[in-house]
Amino acid sequence: MEKTFSPGDIETRWYKEWEAKGYFAPRGGDGYFSIAIPPPNVTGSLHMGHGFQQAIMDALVRYHRMRGQDTLWQVGTDHAGIATQMVVERQLQDQGTSRVALGRDAFVEKVWEWKAESGGNITRQLRRLGASTDWSRERFTMDPGLSRAVQKVFIDLYEEGLIYRGQRLVNWDPKFHTAISDLEVVQEEEKGFLWHFRYPLSDGSGHVVVATTRPETMLGDAAVAVSPEDSRYQHLLGKTVTLPIVNREIPIIADEYVDPEFGSGCVKITPAHDFNDYAVGQRHNLPMINVFTPDAAINHEAPAPYRGLDRFEAREKIISEFDARGLLEKVDDHTLKVPRGDRSGVVIEPYLTPQWYVDAKKMAGPAIAAVESGDIEFVPKQWENTYFAWMRDIQDWCISRQLWWGHRIPAWYDDAGNVYVGEDEPAVREQYSLSPTVGLHQDEDVLDTWFSSALWTFSTLGWPEQHAELSRFHPTSVLVTGFDIIFFWVARMIMMSLHFLGEAPFKAVYVHGLVRDGDGQKMSKSKGNVIDPIDLIDGISLDDLIAKRTSSMMQPQLARKIEKQTRRHFPDGITGYGTDALRFTFYSLASTGRDIRFDIGRMEGFRNFCNKLWNAARYVLMNCEGHRSDPNVAIELTLADRWILSRLQQTTTEFDRAITQYRLDRASQVLYDFIWNEYCDWYLELSKPVLWDDNSDPAILAGTRQTLVQVLETILRLLHPLMPFITEEIWQSVAPLAGIDGETVMLQPWPAVNDAQIEPDAETEIGWLKGLIGALRTIRAEANLAPGKELDVVIRNGDNEDQIRLDRHLPLLKKLAKVTSVKLLSATDDPPPALSALCGALEVLVPMEGVIDLDLELGRIDKELARQRSEAERIEKKLANGSFVDKAPAQVVDKERAKLDSAREALESLTAQRKRIEQLR
Repeated sequence: MEKTFSPGDIETRWYKEWEAKGYFAPRGGDGYFSIAIPPPNVTGSLHMGHGFQQAIMDALVRYHRMRGQDTLWQVGTDHAGIATQMVVERQLQDQGTSRVALGRDAFVEKVWEWKAESGGNITRQLRRLGASTDWSRERFTMDPGLSRAVQKVFIDLYEEGLIYRGQRLVNWDPKFHTAISDLEVVQEEEKGFLWHFRYPLSDGSGHVVVATTRPETMLGDAAVAVSPEDSRYQHLLGKTVTLPIVNREIPIIADEYVDPEFGSGCVKITPAHDFNDYAVGQRHNLPMINVFTPDAAINHEAPAPYRGLDRFEAREKIISEFDARGLLEKVDDHTLKVPRGDRSGVVIEPYLTPQWYVDAKKMAGPAIAAVESGDIEFVPKQWENTYFAWMRDIQDWCISRQLWWGHRIPAWYDDAGNVYVGEDEPAVREQYSLSPTVGLHQDEDVLDTWFSSALWTFSTLGWPEQHAELSRFHPTSVLVTGFDIIFFWVARMIMMSLHFLGEAPFKAVYVHGLVRDGDGQKMSKSKGNVIDPIDLIDGISLDDLIAKRTSSMMQPQLARKIEKQTRRHFPDGITGYGTDALRFTFYSLASTGRDIRFDIGRMEGFRNFCNKLWNAARYVLMNCEGHRSDPNVAIELTLADRWILSRLQQTTTEFDRAITQYRLDRASQVLYDFIWNEYCDWYLELSKPVLWDDNSDPAILAGTRQTLVQVLETILRLLHPLMPFITEEIWQSVAPLAGIDGETVMLQPWPAVNDAQIEPDAETEIGWLKGLIGALRTIRAEANLAPGKELDVVIRNGDNEDQIRLDRHLPLLKKLAKVTSVKLLSATDDPPPALSALCGALEVLVPMEGVIDLDLELGRIDKELARQRSEAERIEKKLANGSFVDKAPAQVVDKERAKLDSAREALESLTAQRKRIEQLR
């Protein structure tokens, strides 16, 4: 092994070998474990959420593979209809042409060309993260096999009456001219206005005032609604108002949707341009008047002066017209949520248009029952409530998109508008007995990408063909996903799998939280707090990091703000920490269901953990290589050997329990504590007196060397699912010493717990020894004594068992704690003036005469007391400032309070130290 751990070279080299040798493929075994990767967009690049999710899945897959199960991690990417079309359209624009100029077929060919050349970035990054997916089975949602599955599902559901075409309100993107899902709509809080308009009563007896944030939609108003409980307007029910500008009479109606506290208590109802209004319109049989074009300009339904105007131009013209007529009562400042397309950035419009729908209500019943019965388990369980709430109030699912890239809807129309669904035009003509003279044209729309991804767990395994993999690996064992797509993806997969296979798509749904920055803020480009996992792995300079986070398209003020933030948080850029340190950081934060605050400081600690393991392995190799035990000499284990073997069994049990409960945070903590604190910090130290003593008993020496290697090799297997690269590199050197012949640690059997090696007595006695040494180290630290200074020690409150242990372990105490003598006082003996610390019931005393300069130590403590008092006073003054507490972010205030608590604790400890020393003078 090299002297220092260098993750970059190791990680690249080992991943290439693993993949080349086919280690990730299923290999048979006792039972199976399978996961289908949530398919990332083919246009995508790895972000922190991806990194977190893939790390969790890889840990589970590697763990079950080592447990001897037939393991499949099915990998693939999603064709990402709108995102991919946007990327290619931008390329065409740069080339001076367009999608329309090329025509549909040529444009789709361009997209496939782009996919072949540039669509593999995300899969390269998954490899860099160490994902042990079966790349030989990589799938794409537009693959021929998956396309056949999509087509069959559409046709079957249509023939069963579960898919239909209808005109309803959808989220409409005026830039891309397509319906989009709720998940593709970003609700942004913006400052705007609330306009109060007067609508004259048709009988001339007065007017009502309505308030609106979207004046342009009044051109399509179909009614004015009031609350049925609002006594102010009961006398107006049944009357009409004359809609200004349009001069159309519309009724005044009562509906429970209206909040009498909002505005005047009168609400304009525009069924074709608002989802809530649409529901009101349906209840009252109101006309659906669409006044927008697909570009969100005003159409022919509006009066001539407004036709062709952009919606926001029309807004200004309408406001001016109301003002000129004396019908603008007032304008209020108003903060509102504005829906914008996550890709286009433009304001999304509720838009009335014909689309294809799945009758989700009829398919929801079995999906609800599958979770109620326990066939599907949510982890954490409380996410079942979210699932049930969505499913019991489910609306029909809009599955059509007005794009060219995607699965084209298998429906054809004749000149009369009749619809025919089938595999292709010849099949349609045969199925519906259409003569060759009947003209047909295929539906221009494609299917929503969520439709094809809803089939993901079984379409990737060859369905509708009955492949062996389908019967072997389905249902998949677990789905690892974020809570934000429980409805959009999880629920729809459950519905589709139950309907077409008669079984759930997975046995469990592990719902993880979102990755936020260190202050708890959501990561976004606009905030400048996005971190690329690959940059954390490989490192990046400050200038390059700033360039990645900003762009020429940004407002200069925003770019300057992001640059300033980046320089403050990463003054030296980002040091490359390696994949293992990043993965372990993710696991340490993976408490089930909670959002995680990603702290780079943790990565520093886990890079140090890698170095600690590396150096421990070098110590073992240096002391064990070339030292073969004499087969004629019986091996004898020391108390320390028996202790570490016992703790290893306990650690394995705790790790197994944690990972099967999807508690990756506990699993990682269990290993960290055992490896760092027990194996490296304690056992290696306890082994040195045996290894470095020329007079050590050969049987004991052989036992210690065997234990060093055995425990280290087991550690590497336990740690491998979490830190695959460093464990593989070290294991290659350690395995021969352990007598193991194998190509890779990832295919070694999972450590089995040996109950015979669990020794509570050994754990108790070593715990006693550690406590005693720890007490002595505490005394040294508090008294500022040099680590090498030898000490006489006195013990109070001990018994005969303590005396036996002191006699047994005096050689270790002399070497590990630099103790010259240990005396156990009787109950009647008076203790000498000393500094003390507790070890359970024992009081550990170090007589101070001749050990320290009391005056010098008091001076040091007084100086530190003054510094801590000054710090506490500064923070107290800051927190007493109401302006700071009210205006500063909550996390900043919390940090200051934590600093104050720390300063107060330091003052308390220092004061106690000073008092003890004063008593010695």
